[in-house]
Amino acid sequence: MPADTVITRFAPSPTGFLHIGGARTALFNWLFARHNKGEFLLRIEDTDRARSTPEATEAIFAGLKWLGLDWDGEAVSQFSRIARHGEVAAEMLARGTAYKCFATRDEIDAFRTEARAEGRPPLFLSPWRDADPSTHPQGAEFTIRLKAPREGKVVVEDKVQGRVEWDASSLDDLILLRSDATPTYMLAVVVDDHDMAVSHVIRGDDHLTNAARQILIYRAMGWQAPVFAHIPLIHGPDGAKLSKRHGALGIEAYRDLGYLPAALRNYLARLGWSHGDDEFFTSAQAIEWFGLEQVGKSAARFDFAKLENLNGRHIRATPDGDLVTALDEFIAAQHKPPLDAARKAMLTQAMPGLKDRAKTLVELIDISHYIISERPFHPEEKAAKHLAGDAPATLARLTVRLQNARRWTAGSLEESVRAFAEEEQIKLGRIAQPLRVALTGRTVSPGVFEVMETLGRDETLARLGDVAAAP
Repeated sequence: MPADTVITRFAPSPTGFLHIGGARTALFNWLFARHNKGEFLLRIEDTDRARSTPEATEAIFAGLKWLGLDWDGEAVSQFSRIARHGEVAAEMLARGTAYKCFATRDEIDAFRTEARAEGRPPLFLSPWRDADPSTHPQGAEFTIRLKAPREGKVVVEDKVQGRVEWDASSLDDLILLRSDATPTYMLAVVVDDHDMAVSHVIRGDDHLTNAARQILIYRAMGWQAPVFAHIPLIHGPDGAKLSKRHGALGIEAYRDLGYLPAALRNYLARLGWSHGDDEFFTSAQAIEWFGLEQVGKSAARFDFAKLENLNGRHIRATPDGDLVTALDEFIAAQHKPPLDAARKAMLTQAMPGLKDRAKTLVELIDISHYIISERPFHPEEKAAKHLAGDAPATLARLTVRLQNARRWTAGSLEESVRAFAEEEQIKLGRIAQPLRVALTGRTVSPGVFEVMETLGRDETLARLGDVAAAP
């Protein structure tokens, strides 16, 4: 692999669903890799065995797949690499860039308490940092700590945040390996990123301080650090960090609410990144345009109204056949019977007039209910009054005329119904509304003659027959 190949990674912890912030981080990594014709890798950071679950891992896989973010190669389990993490810690001991610390928890707590009382920073300064190995207590538990520099600056040249500096004295000798020989997050991340040849680490800016500590681990091993890019977090409409009280949901919830993957990708891309004034764009365009230079430093605000509006635009831009497929998959995900071939054909025919009125797949299904639902229909309460009185008898007489209709098109059907209304000496509305209710169960629908054309002769006549046969 060429040395300049761009390799990014998404490294979630499988302790819950794939939340919207994680999805955006994955998207930025995916876009950057695809833009640079590189690789996008997936690593599951499952070393916290008490909180990591197989179900959460599968939810992450499913969420990424639904969102359309394909990764290269097999997903890597961080837990499976614990032996490798231990090897690196041992090598750092041999290099003299790490040391064994035998301090107990009580000793560390006492040190920090005393430091606070004296107004000093509570960073623990281990007495074992420069101890002669001959003084190490035999058989005692120990951790392995990084021998961090005590003087100078630690600098991160971040592609989003710019140059960020820390005084080395503000960074502690972080633990690399716990007393039970399990690696800490800091060590595991650095080792995995190095071994996976990650060139760019793109993640939330809540990890910015971690970058300073991780750079020290890279230096301690003589490894080249990746390029860092820390993107601002997503905030709610009130400017506070996005949380459950703002309606922050897992990716599967956005799927269940009827959002299209393409629309959610589009919306998430615009949360913190921009390409001029472009709001609506395809994923191919996003890949072509994406760069870290256009990622802003300010937190983006999540706006459901904007997402819904953008989703409606994507629905209108989606080919009719693809929308029918999306509806079929959406219905199947709700554990409902799949659409048969006849209903798919009806939906495809009617889709140009349906999709202009929907902002989500939920709305599109609702608008398409007269196609998706099976007869006999039970009219909504406010619609049922249109089938009272002499309406069934009138519809029965209309049915006879429709049975003899030569052409079953919206225009021809409208001519027939208008002629019938004139013969009956009634206004068109007095027959059109009962007709609409008989065919859709509602008082509002696409044009009633378009509905008849979509349903076809047999289905239309059968539904009118249901009204005539109703008690």
